[in-house]
Amino acid sequence: MTTALWTPTSANVAKTPLAAFMVKASVRADTSFSSYAELHRWSVDRRDEFWNLVWDFCGVVGDKGERLLADGDRMPGAAFFPDARLNFAENLLRKRGSSDAIVFKGEDKVLRRLSWDDLHAFVSRLQQLFAALGVKKGDRVAAMMPNMPEAVAGMLAAASLGAIWSSCSPDFGEQGVLDRFGQIEPVVFLAPDGYWYAGKQNDVTAKVQTILAKMPSVRQAILVDYLGTARQAASAMPNAVALDDALARFEAKDVTFERLPFNHPLVILFSSGTTGIPKCIVHGAGGTLLQHMKEHQLHGGIKDGDRLFYFTTCGWMMWNWLVSGLATGATLLLYDGSPFHPNGNILFDYADAEKMTYFGTSAKFIDTLRKSGLRPIDSHDLSTVRTISSTGSPLSPEGFAFVYSGVRKDVHLASISGGTDIVSCFVLGVPTEPVWSGEIQAAGLGMAVDVWDDEAKPVRQQKGELVCTRAFPSMPVAFWNDAAGKKYHAAYFERFDNVWCHGDFAEWAAHGGMIIHGRSDATLNPGGVRIGTAEIYNQVEQMPEISEALCIGQDFEDDVRVLLFVRLASGVSLDEDLEKRIRQKIRTGCSPRHVPAKIVAVADIPRTKSGKITELAVRDIVHGREVKNKEALANPQALELFRDLEALRL
Repeated sequence: MTTALWTPTSANVAKTPLAAFMVKASVRADTSFSSYAELHRWSVDRRDEFWNLVWDFCGVVGDKGERLLADGDRMPGAAFFPDARLNFAENLLRKRGSSDAIVFKGEDKVLRRLSWDDLHAFVSRLQQLFAALGVKKGDRVAAMMPNMPEAVAGMLAAASLGAIWSSCSPDFGEQGVLDRFGQIEPVVFLAPDGYWYAGKQNDVTAKVQTILAKMPSVRQAILVDYLGTARQAASAMPNAVALDDALARFEAKDVTFERLPFNHPLVILFSSGTTGIPKCIVHGAGGTLLQHMKEHQLHGGIKDGDRLFYFTTCGWMMWNWLVSGLATGATLLLYDGSPFHPNGNILFDYADAEKMTYFGTSAKFIDTLRKSGLRPIDSHDLSTVRTISSTGSPLSPEGFAFVYSGVRKDVHLASISGGTDIVSCFVLGVPTEPVWSGEIQAAGLGMAVDVWDDEAKPVRQQKGELVCTRAFPSMPVAFWNDAAGKKYHAAYFERFDNVWCHGDFAEWAAHGGMIIHGRSDATLNPGGVRIGTAEIYNQVEQMPEISEALCIGQDFEDDVRVLLFVRLASGVSLDEDLEKRIRQKIRTGCSPRHVPAKIVAVADIPRTKSGKITELAVRDIVHGREVKNKEALANPQALELFRDLEALRL
């Protein structure tokens, strides 16, 4: 495409925090930055000066200390702000007043508002409760919660004391929760009495009781009332209490904040766990805070008073990213439930009603919306929405086009990509630059991102491994129960010494942005040629007959052959004509190498709790290997559709 899908006006560029930051950076660097590319180069070459300016520009509350970066050439091992002292919660709770801090919508059942003063009071009472339960610095507080205000306040209360927070969503199975929280041994466990999804009430109290019986580290379980049964359910469990009853004896007062070292553990996130027990990834308070404030303000254009939404659960890193928006003074718009109940308009209804300025979602949601025939551009105002952000999987060129034709014409579409491993992004949006179809706009400021071939040489407009060649603040502090750091090193640094290898198959695009072609470990390799699965999906999922697709490589006759599984639209059957058209679409849109050897129709495709299709689990089943951790999947029963398929024997 020779024409950008969107180009910011000079007037809008001038209003962005990034433009103001560039002016300050020019003064600090004693040079004039005339482009984002120049600013990015300085941010990587002078990481100490760059992150120092981020601290000042974003107004981080804390003691910065003397040193800005120690052992900067070591990865892992670099230490940003090694003398600093800060508290994550103090930075998120610095705003006060009667304006909205949080708005919560639970499908069509609940709408609640908390002002900044309300949130502060809520955190104060929770902090006192946790302290009374003996929660201290370094203890773990775990939550199996819907995306509701109690989760946000619980995280802030834990962080205020220096405790470590970890969360998942309430749709996780019993073993999935134990596989995660059982490793980190929490002393307090928050859970709801249930949740709503697609209009259906889901009681989880029996599951909570079973989990507690197998997690002896928990001193106190706290049940949050959502369905109206928390008090009754808690009375039947040992060491359990309804939240309202637990808080009854505490009056709100000023929250106290213990300032801790920059890398003091803040949260434990988990890998997807589809190939084994999930890895426990420990992230530090300072790096998480700095990275999120940078991304929110400089890349997202978010300002004090903006209204920030991301469709996420508490089990996805984007929940942590969303919550950090409080540090910029933005209102968090929380939503819990199905994004298509009672129809696909509910999130856009929410956007209009709450004057949303930042609309975050997944590539899957955009694709499903496109195929549903809904066109929010015709039914909703959405005039307050400045940015639409997409992540979770690569956004196809058709997804880019649909946002501008079917959702909103004048909007900054920011496709972003990073991961749980860094609780942030490697590549993401830039509000001062044009948006090109299929491309993530640029590498993040301060992130020395590149694409390397197998010989560790940088490549342009050629596929290779996504790497980061210099340390950055939001690298994990450690993996839990990995004292020698062996698991941590093996996860990112085995491929290239002293260089972060992320595991994405990527390519620098013609306009300087990046295309993600899928995960490296899911990359196809027929005839020794590496192919990204996203390339095939981008072609196949354009076809109205195909609702969804999944592609793997099958070991066959001393080579690898490409298998394509398709979930068909209602009323469609996979006949010879459709197979021929699928193959032709892939051949012309990609290459003959991409054309699958076999195309198989399936009724469902397995996905993780955060909605990502899981190619590795399907690959294991096809090859006769058992999937080690089915609890990580939202629909594990779908795996059986791929076992011992007769079509794959020849």
